[in-house]
Amino acid sequence: MSAQPPKPEDELAGTEQPFVAHLIELRDRIVKAFIAIAVAAVALGFYPGPGALYDILAQPLVAHLPEGATLIATSVISPFLVPLKILLMAAFLIALPVVLYQAWMFVAPGLYSHEKKLVLPLVISSTILFLVGVSFCYYFVFGQVFQFIQSFAPKSITAAPDIEAYLSFVLTMFIAFGLSFEVPIVVVVLARMGMVSIEKLKAFRSYFIVLAFVIAAVVTPPDVVSQLALAIPMCLLYELGIFAARFFIEHTKAPADPDEAAPENTP
Repeated sequence: MSAQPPKPEDELAGTEQPFVAHLIELRDRIVKAFIAIAVAAVALGFYPGPGALYDILAQPLVAHLPEGATLIATSVISPFLVPLKILLMAAFLIALPVVLYQAWMFVAPGLYSHEKKLVLPLVISSTILFLVGVSFCYYFVFGQVFQFIQSFAPKSITAAPDIEAYLSFVLTMFIAFGLSFEVPIVVVVLARMGMVSIEKLKAFRSYFIVLAFVIAAVVTPPDVVSQLALAIPMCLLYELGIFAARFFIEHTKAPADPDEAAPENTP
């Protein structure tokens, strides 16, 4: 009888750490992430400054207000708190690569090589897609929405939006578009985990189109422009997710077990 091929060792063998060591490492990673956010916040505080950041954020709305109209603050501390919130939000977005890198370095030692091939590209692509969604909302959707809304405003009304209400609106839209642009990531993860097949994703296409328009109608203002601007990209990104799922499934498979792959030898 011929000798059986040696069974490969688990690549994670010997990498276990005590629970306390994991907590200490998690604390260190969180501290480093907060330091990155703090450094970005301090830098933005000096240039361009909290007030200038709010002016940049408000520019799409101010550009479509009637001549002489401005945003107002109905709370005493709003002129201080609102720009500060925007400063922290911008600092987090700038430090996001460092935050995700720290998260990756924490979980990477516990992943197999074929799992790392899946996780790292998904972390990078999800970050890029979220930022693309936010940028698409700011540079395209806001201008179209505010122009559409102002076209319906009666001439007897002078628009003077509140800065806190505007910030709440902006954050809601940023989150809605940022998360909606994560559709390909969700599709890839579901397909890679085996929860759905590529064929089922294709069959679900018509239902997803309806779902995309329902989501757009719920999370966006009641105007056609913003609803179409959210629903149409979601449908296109769903198709992108189906295409990407084929690639990830093929290139992130676990290595076959030699004992199962090799036929038994008979004497």
